[in-house]
Amino acid sequence: MTACAIEPPSTGAGNGGTECAITADGAYAARLALDGDSWFPERWTLDGPEPYAVPLPGERPEEPGTGVQPMGDGRVLIHRPADGRHAFSLLYPTGPGTGELSLGAVECPGPGGRLTLLPPAPGGARAYALAVGPRSSVVWLVAGAAFGPERLAEVPGRCSGGVWLDRGGRLLALDRELDGRTKTVVVDLERAGEVSPLLQIADGSDDRLLLADPDSGLLLISSDAPCPGVERLGWGVLGSTLPVRFPECLRLPDCAVTPFAIQPGQVLTPEHCAVALRMDGAFGTWVGTWRPAERRVRHLAAPEGWLAGAGLWTEDGVLRLPYATEANPCGVADLTAPRTGSPGQAGATAEPRLPATESSLPPREPEPPAPLVTRPVPLQQAPLGRLVTK
Repeated sequence: MTACAIEPPSTGAGNGGTECAITADGAYAARLALDGDSWFPERWTLDGPEPYAVPLPGERPEEPGTGVQPMGDGRVLIHRPADGRHAFSLLYPTGPGTGELSLGAVECPGPGGRLTLLPPAPGGARAYALAVGPRSSVVWLVAGAAFGPERLAEVPGRCSGGVWLDRGGRLLALDRELDGRTKTVVVDLERAGEVSPLLQIADGSDDRLLLADPDSGLLLISSDAPCPGVERLGWGVLGSTLPVRFPECLRLPDCAVTPFAIQPGQVLTPEHCAVALRMDGAFGTWVGTWRPAERRVRHLAAPEGWLAGAGLWTEDGVLRLPYATEANPCGVADLTAPRTGSPGQAGATAEPRLPATESSLPPREPEPPAPLVTRPVPLQQAPLGRLVTK
């Protein structure tokens, strides 16, 4: 069993280039901001006419490794690790100061253990963390429980990742390392943490789930099944009888490609979902957009000060990218993903342009045939065991 023990909440208030977390509905974001040499939490409101930031400094500066996550009601969850003890609180503005509600702590003693926040859950009323020990991993409810952090499920093996598969926050996909291989499993948080397999592309492959869209069922996958020892990006559809595919256009030489957002609302049309990609290479960091039906990556310049890897799609295909500069410490750039045969469009804050010349990019692939309509299949039977490289 993983060596984690629960502590009750304390009665007193805590004290008080960063990553940015965004709620599932896109209303709020949170990050650690820097003021001189001091770090402090900051909440961004994104669903109004103009984005704005609310600083939430505590009595003393935060450590760089402090985790923050926005909640659906505008409060910010803060995770402070120290010597194997992980304390959680909710922060909120109170006039000129910052209010803090202590939620309790989790102890994770022992070598090799770690505890990290899972991605924001749908609904925004709850927050979860993953504690990883030498032989098993535990999912904790750290915000939204009645009496402090609540242990929900224990999964044999060392888990990582974390992708929500439904709008209700019930089905959580984790990448589990067990017996020398990594496969994605599903944890049902409403059935006592029942674990079911999800990805089993090949017996000897390492398969990870990177993103999922509950509306369309589109899955973004990383696997070395096509070429052992070499990670490839692929896509599949949850519950589909079609095979996992690994498009050649997602293989870019000397470039790391990381998907970070899928366009929602495309029910029954996963091949038309726009996918946002973080691109890291010799040209720096920029944005790529891709749809399975197009099989071509479109390259767009990221806005100056982009909080790299953060962003979300609207249902009508606008990619919203948060950024912070000295002139504008809280901004959002809206980019529109171009479709095949149409010129690129973008908001006034970021002009799309290729970070490389057209001749240096991979050749465009032929258009795929029309997709087949397939029957739904239960999660644990999802036939993603075949693969196709196209």
